[in-house]
Formats: sequence, C-alpha cells, structure tokens
Amino acid sequence: MKSKVLAFETIGIANRTEKPRDVGLTMVLDKGLGYHAAQDLVEYTSEYIDIIKLGWGTHRLCSEEVVKRKIQLYTDNSIMVCNGGTLFEIAYQQRRTDDFFEYAHQIGLRAIEISDGSIRISRAERSEIIRKCKNMGFEVFTEVGKKNPLEDAKLSLDYRIKEAKSDMDAGATKVIIEARESGKGIGVYDKEGKIKEDMVKKLIEGIGLNEIMFEAPKKSQQVYFILNLGPEVNLGNIKPEDVIPLETLRRGLRGDTFGKI
Repeated sequence: MKSKVLAFETIGIANRTEKPRDVGLTMVLDKGLGYHAAQDLVEYTSEYIDIIKLGWGTHRLCSEEVVKRKIQLYTDNSIMVCNGGTLFEIAYQQRRTDDFFEYAHQIGLRAIEISDGSIRISRAERSEIIRKCKNMGFEVFTEVGKKNPLEDAKLSLDYRIKEAKSDMDAGATKVIIEARESGKGIGVYDKEGKIKEDMVKKLIEGIGLNEIMFEAPKKSQQVYFILNLGPEVNLGNIKPEDVIPLETLRRGLRGDTFGKI
C-alpha cells in the first residue's frame, strides 16, 4: 500500500511502528458498515487500522456479495479481517465449526477469533480449535472473559492468565481481554468503566504486554493505556469514527497526551 502525503507535514509528531506491525495494533469493530461507508473509512484511516472485526454476528444479516467486497477492500488496504467471536460460538454450539472455518476462508477472512464468552469450551478443546485454525492458515485471536458480568466476576485472575498462556502455547497471535462494547463491568473495568489498575498490572506480568489486546471502547480507557503502557499498546473494540481520534492520542496530538508521548 502506497503511503499518503499527510497534511501539515512540517509539524513533527511522535513516530509509530509502520504496518505490518506486531505492536501498537488497532482493532476496529465493524457492526455492519455498508460498502461505501467502508470505502470512506479505508480512504481516510487505512494506515491506522490493523484488524477489522466483523462484529458479533451482524454480517450474517448482510449480503454475501457486499461482505466479500468489503473483506477484499480491507485486505487490499493491508487490513486483516476476522469474525466476531459470537458468530464462532453459535457455529460451535450448532456443531458447524468446520463449515464455519471453510466458509470464512472462502469469503476471504485471514483471521479467526475464538471465544467462549457466552458458552463453555474446555481448555483442551479450545487449544485443539486454535491449532486447527492455524493449520488452515488463519491468524488466531482469542478472547478471555465472559459477556455476563456475574459470570465474568467469577473468573479468577489466575484462571485468566492460565487461559491466555494456554491459547498462546496453542498458537494464538494475541489474546483479547473481554470488555464488551460498553467497556463497563467486565474484565479490567469496574461497573463505571474505570480501570482496575492492579488487575492490568498482573495480567501484563503473567501474559506479557505485547501478547495482550485490551478492548478499550472509551476515550478515558484509551488515554489510560497509552499514558501508562505506551503508545504502542494493542487496543480493540475501537469504533470506526474513533480511529483518527485514537491515533491522535497515540501521536501526542491531543491535549490528553500532548507533551507526554
């Protein structure tokens, strides 16, 4: 992909690792964008998006032709595309994972998200599924955590770390820490969306910063991670309209991080 000439290039900004990159990843949530909206997104922000997740099962309701065109559009602009974990979970529950993986490959997905946020999968079977996806040529992103706050609260820190390390041993590219779209009451966030700093610290110590992607849908959460973990922290569940604002935070172009990057 040819790099663009940026506006105001005489103004110095913080450097970033260039694509394709292994750190500083931005994963964007596509909740069913139309093709022309996807074109606009790519035209303006492709350099700053590493992965686009076809959120939940939204694309099950969309035209196959449009979905394939979107995936090709994203791929042509060096953006990896993966499914939303919920669609995988439905396929698993219906015992159609092989069909799901084959179809994902057929329509152009090059990454798969494996999760059990709403169902239960044993650690051994989860590892087997990850290895199967890797053998099919997919990059694999796994998600640790439950979508129900009461169930998520029952997961110990030790369990989360062991689950993540098991996923990495099986071949996962990154482990996503579940936060849902709300960014409240799940994983590293309390019911108000504030960050559980001690939990973040222990997850990093147990898993490794570069192996984790923190879902961070709220600006305040993005600011915290960038200021405390650095601009190359991996962040997910980013809204399409927040791609440029997030990149300004990573580059010190916004008051929250100006002079601190």
